[in-house]
Amino acid sequence: MKKCGVICLFLLVVACSSSKNINAKKTFSLEQINLITAADSLTPMRVFIITNRQDSLLLRTKSQYIKPDSTNIVLQTFVKRLYKTVTDSMSLGVGIAAPQVGILKNIIWVQRFDKENFPFEVYLNPKIVTYSETTQARREGCLSIPNRSDTLNTRAYSILLEYDTMEAKHIAETVEGFTSIIFQHEIDHLNGILYIDHLSKEMSDAKKN
Repeated sequence: MKKCGVICLFLLVVACSSSKNINAKKTFSLEQINLITAADSLTPMRVFIITNRQDSLLLRTKSQYIKPDSTNIVLQTFVKRLYKTVTDSMSLGVGIAAPQVGILKNIIWVQRFDKENFPFEVYLNPKIVTYSETTQARREGCLSIPNRSDTLNTRAYSILLEYDTMEAKHIAETVEGFTSIIFQHEIDHLNGILYIDHLSKEMSDAKKN
């Protein structure tokens, strides 16, 4: 009876471990899993930059839906490593998107300057539903475009945003001011768009007028 108990416990542990692995593989590709688990959750990831050809190709690729699941160990590890990357002393950004570290999934971190103590928060599958007609001009930089910043004049002042939490709650909220720019910037990354694309369009439109 004692022997059976040990065997049953072993089988249970193996079954749980297998289900977690299957769950991770449904969410991420094997290549993505290897990249995410190459280091522990306290280690920042390499930021992809546009001056590297292979990096640039990935940064120009649209990201994919991510299934919210707070029990997914690989997803947990990735979210933590992405946070460590944006808050790392070498980066010190106010936001970051998964493609910027080579993972084409709809995940972003944003520093909420519209909340007390300016916390960083993670968002899954963020989508901007509506943009205000009122715009704002702000200077922007990007971790993937080092040593450069430019003023954009066409960012919406206010946006209606929808997103999922890690616990699979679907939320909608209105965000204004500088924080809305961070959301617009990071969600652009999920669609393979860089802020300099808006700058090019602004310059082109100015010449036409």
